[in-house]
Amino acid sequence: MSILHPIVAVTGSSGAGTSSVKLAFERIFQTEGIKPAIIEGDSFHRYDRTEMEWEVEKSLLQGRTLTHFGPEGNLLKELEELFSEFATYGTGKQRSYVHTEEEAERHGSPPGTFTDWQPLMPECDLLFYEGLHGGLITKDANIAKHVDLLIGVVPIINLEWMQKIHRDRSVRGYSADAATDMILRRMPDYVHYICPQFSRTDVNFQRVPTIDTSNPFTATEIPSNDESMVVIHIANQSKIRPRYQQLLEMLNGAFMSRPDTIVVPAGKYVFAMELLLSPIIEALIERRNHPRIVTSS
Repeated sequence: MSILHPIVAVTGSSGAGTSSVKLAFERIFQTEGIKPAIIEGDSFHRYDRTEMEWEVEKSLLQGRTLTHFGPEGNLLKELEELFSEFATYGTGKQRSYVHTEEEAERHGSPPGTFTDWQPLMPECDLLFYEGLHGGLITKDANIAKHVDLLIGVVPIINLEWMQKIHRDRSVRGYSADAATDMILRRMPDYVHYICPQFSRTDVNFQRVPTIDTSNPFTATEIPSNDESMVVIHIANQSKIRPRYQQLLEMLNGAFMSRPDTIVVPAGKYVFAMELLLSPIIEALIERRNHPRIVTSS
């Protein structure tokens, strides 16, 4: 953790909806005039798409499992080194993973490859990470210890699978069978490396559909916002102290299910996130800009 160079991390598995959180933070950053260094977790995958396909086949022949959820598929030590360097000096290196043809035109690299490493923009106010491993702790890497605000995005598992299959088919061109096989192959790493992170988060956002999603592998449509609620659990109340009554008044249809949990209509998801997290980001920047005042008070 760092006073001068804070780090905010959003962690969630592939297809979990972390992009919605990214949208909320982009609005917060714009409103507050904050200059962030934005890091995408995919950029710390160890292999490009072609290499990963080859390595997966090789691991299967050897009786091993290789996925993007686990340590073998990622540059976790390098990710921790980035967090550590930024927290200490406000510097580091980043690259991008190119997913689509549209991104390929923007980056000048073909889909499924990485761009070259580049230094972070100078004098960023904070580092914002969105990906799989913002709260990870393993025997070789402790990424969570560097994070000042850790946010989990965790749809119920059937909805997560539906979103994953839909995205892989419509955006990445995979077949439904290929997307399903990937889910099954990733399950051990999901249990051992993704799930434990949500016990370390400061707040978790969990989208829950209000329609039948019993068989996510045959579903043709993802539940809409009108057909979903979002459960917001404040896990670290020493860091996040929401004014629940104010939130309930501003978020029509919201209710409290526990003293530390508020449930909101999914259509209010991004707005709720802005209301809840804007004060925390403001406090991080205030602490950064006036460290002596904050630490002595």
